[in-house]
Formats: sequence, C-alpha cells, structure tokens
Amino acid sequence: MLRGLTRAGLGDIGSNERFIELAAQYGFQSVDASAKELVDAHGVDGARALLEKHGISIGSIGLIVQWRTTEEEFRAGLSGLAAHAEAAAQLGCTACTTYILPSTDYPAAHFMALATRRLRTCAQILGAYGVRLGLEFVGPHHLRTRWANPFIWTLQETLDWIDAIGEPNVGLLFDAYHWYTNELNVDDIRALRPSQIVHVHINDAPDVPVAEVLDNERLYTGEGVIDLVGFVRGLRDIGYTGAVAQEVLLPKPPAESPEKLLERSKAGFDKVFGAAGL
Repeated sequence: MLRGLTRAGLGDIGSNERFIELAAQYGFQSVDASAKELVDAHGVDGARALLEKHGISIGSIGLIVQWRTTEEEFRAGLSGLAAHAEAAAQLGCTACTTYILPSTDYPAAHFMALATRRLRTCAQILGAYGVRLGLEFVGPHHLRTRWANPFIWTLQETLDWIDAIGEPNVGLLFDAYHWYTNELNVDDIRALRPSQIVHVHINDAPDVPVAEVLDNERLYTGEGVIDLVGFVRGLRDIGYTGAVAQEVLLPKPPAESPEKLLERSKAGFDKVFGAAGL
C-alpha cells in the first residue's frame, strides 16, 4: 500500500508543485490532486517528469461533475470530465472519487433514480480512459439527519448501489472515519474483494460516543481511537495495494505550518503502518 495525502489537514500548502515536493520530502508516495492542472501547467511529459523526480503518483482525482443538484448543473460539468479523465490516464492515475451525503432535501427515491443515471454516465466517460469511479459512503450520525430525507450511509447500501449503477469500473472510496462511524469491524473489510475498492482515506476520531462524532472534527492518523492498525491490516489481508490517503477535515484551518503538519502526519503513518507490519 502507498502512503498518500490529500490537502485536507495540511494547511496552506500552496501549489501542486509544492504539495508534491513536500509529500516526497516527508516520505509519502502519492497525492490526491488534479491531473489536468498538472498537465495544463507542464504538459504531459513535464508533469510525468515532475512526478517521477519526486517518486510521487497521483492517488485520485476528484469528480468535477455536480451530480447532486440540478440537471443543468450536471450537464454543464460533463463537458470537461473527459479532459480530466484523459489527463489522469496520461499520468497513470486510475481513480476518480466522490462522496455520497447520507441525507438529502430531495425525495429520496427520486434522487436515487437521478443520481444512478448521472453516476452511470460519469462512470462510462471515465471508463473510456481506464479510470475507475469510487463512491464514498459518509457515516457520521449528525449528517444522517442534516437534510430532510435519509439516503445512503452504510457499506452494504453503497455496494447495492454500485451493483445498480452497473458499470464495471465503479467501486468504493473506503474511509476509515466512515468505517468507524458505521461501527464496522475488520471482518467487514475482509469480506470485500480488493477489486471493490477504488481508493482509501485514513484519519482518526476523538474519544467520544460514536453517535457524537462530527465529520469535521477529525484527528490525524494514529492520534485517536479508531483501530487503524486493524483497518490497514484488513486491507492488506484482502490484497489491496493502492494508495491510503490521509484526509483530516477540521472546523477551522490549522495554525501549524504545512511542514509541521506533514511531520505530524508522517509520525502517525509510521506508528500505524509500523504496528501493522507494513
């Protein structure tokens, strides 16, 4: 498995180039970033050279299409998706990810019908470039009632939805925080096939009742109560070899410098991966 980073929890880390350089400096192997921005700035060969120089891969790009709101917004975003997928493929990135909010102000059945069609369309465009689509179920209890109607927040519901979307390149964005807030265990990971996981996020949670855990009050890897050693061991046991990218959502920007936050992040990965024998 590759030690990876998102920008979340790293403060004002600046440009993609600085993000890549600092990630490598602190022993990380992948970053979640826009492949298209790198290609636009450096050209395909230049972007490849930049990544190779630092020994960094792109773990995932984000889905740029707005599939949660109006049909007009959805269609407006589709025109640029192929260019993002092409850039990802050119830089060796095979993952594109998005999250599923666990409640919605739309009638749930209506929203399900629309979202299934929309995500299928996105998956078909991505698939033409060899890019997979990862769907992230979101577990914190407070978001399950944040909007009017309950939607999807469990692993099994997400797997069922992936089956309904029906495209072979759709799978899970599997996040330790949502695994924890769904009160899942290592056996739930071991029941998965590695092919069902597109990308992984890692982070930690404070020592409060699970029902009180807030989505934007995450802790850095290895600093909380989630069984992250079991989490990464479970992924190893099923043969997952992709990126495990830290994502620390916070209520306000951290005061520490990106260098201090990366040092803290590295220490957390060293602790968790070392205990897991990775």
